[in-house]
Amino acid sequence: MPASQTVSPAGVEEIIARHLHREGPMLPILHDLQDHFGCIPAEARPAIAAALNITQAEVHGVISFYHDFREEPAGRHVLKICRSEACQSMGGSALGEAVLTLLGLGWGETSADGRITVEPVYCLGLCACAPAAMVNGKLKGRAEAKALVAEVSA
Repeated sequence: MPASQTVSPAGVEEIIARHLHREGPMLPILHDLQDHFGCIPAEARPAIAAALNITQAEVHGVISFYHDFREEPAGRHVLKICRSEACQSMGGSALGEAVLTLLGLGWGETSADGRITVEPVYCLGLCACAPAAMVNGKLKGRAEAKALVAEVSA
């Protein structure tokens, strides 16, 4: 995950301009901004809205609808734990609670040192290997709390 960078209006405008030629440019713009800054900076919303001729509320609606978009940078390690029914039936709820307890965090929180963010997700597509998790983009089936915590703490 890229380190958060200082938001410059010129940098935001450059990213927006790269995608304006596309049909449906909003999602590519948002993904590119997040890749560059580690989140979708609030300072970018007016420029996105103006470039796409929509309201800032519409921009906010898209950002808040998609769970992978962030308004604040995530930790250096992102741990996502599946909360869907299949994983819950195989111990996913207990897995999530154990991980949160071991790390001293709540859902969606980032550790004070900025190392770890824990997020709930709703299906990682590993239902047959439940409970499932994702560590820094890598899927983990039959996940165990201590192993997940060890991986993000290393």
